[in-house]
Amino acid sequence: MFSIEPVGDELLAGSDELSDWADDRGAAFFLKPDANLLPAVAIVSTWAAGQSYEPAAVNTFLQVADYYLVAYALAHGYTVVTHEKASTSTKKIKIPEPCIGLGIKCVTPYEMLRTERARFVLEPKG
Repeated sequence: MFSIEPVGDELLAGSDELSDWADDRGAAFFLKPDANLLPAVAIVSTWAAGQSYEPAAVNTFLQVADYYLVAYALAHGYTVVTHEKASTSTKKIKIPEPCIGLGIKCVTPYEMLRTERARFVLEPKG
């Protein structure tokens, strides 16, 4: 499991527990853009512009890390994990929507944990 550099940048810009968590992961957790990303970015932006979203929704999407996250997944065949749910609103592009539109696998954190057969074991106190 990993994320991408633009997500890390957004997290580290804050000053809260989430930014502390991101800092603790270190730079290796957040993948850097690579040569495969550029064509995928073009595909995702073309998809977003070709839908029925309001112009402000498209502009906002193209300026945030979600855009690059979707493009990185498209470029590398990765699965996106998000709590977001697809919506019929034209005011915001949520992560599952371009994933569905572009054939990128997108799952909830709970689905990912089940698929990976995550186990949480509590150690006895003492």
